[in-house]
Amino acid sequence: MNKEIFNLEPKQVWQHFYSLTQIPRPSKKEERIQQFMIDFGHTLGLETIVDEVGNVIIRKPATMGMENRQGLVLQGHLDMVPQKNIDKIHDFETDPIEAFVDGEWVTANGTTLGADNGMGVAAAMAVLQSTDLIHGPIEALFTCDEETEMTGAFDLKAGVMKGDILLNLDSEEEGELYVGCAGGTNAKARFFYTETPVPATQKAFKLSITGLKGGHSGLEIILGRGNSNKLMNRFLKHSAIKHNLRLSWIDGGSLLNAIPRESFAIVTIPSSEEDHFVKCLDKYYQTFLYELSGVETDLKFTCEPVALPASIIDEDTQKRLFNAIYACPNGVIRMSDAMPGLVETSTNLAIIKSGNGEIKIQCMLRSSVDSAKEELGEMVRAVFELAGAEIELDGTFSGWKPNMNSPILKTMQNVYQKLYGKIPEIKATHGGLECGLFGGVYPNWDMISFGPTIRSPHSPDEKVFIASVDKFWKFLVETLKVVPIKA
Repeated sequence: MNKEIFNLEPKQVWQHFYSLTQIPRPSKKEERIQQFMIDFGHTLGLETIVDEVGNVIIRKPATMGMENRQGLVLQGHLDMVPQKNIDKIHDFETDPIEAFVDGEWVTANGTTLGADNGMGVAAAMAVLQSTDLIHGPIEALFTCDEETEMTGAFDLKAGVMKGDILLNLDSEEEGELYVGCAGGTNAKARFFYTETPVPATQKAFKLSITGLKGGHSGLEIILGRGNSNKLMNRFLKHSAIKHNLRLSWIDGGSLLNAIPRESFAIVTIPSSEEDHFVKCLDKYYQTFLYELSGVETDLKFTCEPVALPASIIDEDTQKRLFNAIYACPNGVIRMSDAMPGLVETSTNLAIIKSGNGEIKIQCMLRSSVDSAKEELGEMVRAVFELAGAEIELDGTFSGWKPNMNSPILKTMQNVYQKLYGKIPEIKATHGGLECGLFGGVYPNWDMISFGPTIRSPHSPDEKVFIASVDKFWKFLVETLKVVPIKA
């Protein structure tokens, strides 16, 4: 038990957050956290249901005199992104998160913290457990699998929820109210290769790119951080031409919505090329450091001799793969005209993995403009089709269109100004909030997203600013008191 976390204010929120860190909950492996939330609701004597996809819904009646208020849905997602440093021994399916206080922040020991979206879930739990807060009818909606495929939001059925207003507790900058977000599409490409024998005159090496910052592919794509898949491919393609490099295996990135931090490959070269190859790798390493000097200070690019692999990927497939990865767009494609400083359209070349005769590539495409997202999808499709790969675009979801006349927006602006003496900033995010999907099923919902300040989500550098949690909680508590009366 980290007693420092238990002493932080507001205690009720931090205690629930700490409980969440002790329950493994990576995306797709959420059975334990779902059961924990079910037990939590039942312990409080509240109506608790689980829908067919695994969303947990807990209902709490209005406090006396507040029965005439509009129903409020407090929403967060149960899963977290499982990312760790290369030297950290941690099994996200069995091990608790080692959270601790680090000055003004709470962070984790070598792994993601799960503040995304554990802080929002903890705040909703604190509301449900409270005996002294003033509020109208409350529904807490805890969705599943948000971080990979938004399964819970995609499969939420009409008629299940009773509320009128949704507060999404999944934004990451205190003092900002979010009224819109980007939509997204997953691009999944596959090359099929033939395994060919390795000549005895070859030498084998394992290449490793590590130490990149990575991060959230929506929120932090604007920062220009290095993409390990693009960097690795850049060197592989050059060395295939200059040093007759042949690829045996590749593994880069691990999550669709995280900028890839690490990439690995096993390659062979003619023995006579070893000295030139090693010098070339060092040259590329220095080039990467120079190009990314402002954003990536811990980048490492290394090679080590290994035993000859059993086979290599056939040369034709290798060439088509290297060309396709080189040509595939990555990063910011266009900035928003409507909201200066906001990314409108981007793509993240997230994952490359080989094995069993297949090479799988996955990209996450985002845009707040549906037509731009569709065009980007066709661009990526064209790249991989020209290279002879199979490709499909799926998991498409629309963005959340801002409603500047939102009644709950006006209410929360007034509440924040009374609490803190200033009007909160109104923003949209390039991240993919679940609100866009909810709006298609519950078009009557008036929606706002807000939360405490979180830095570097989706990476082992994730941390939450302690003071912002108290401000976020007080803002939520005061908002509960002034939810509009039912029409």
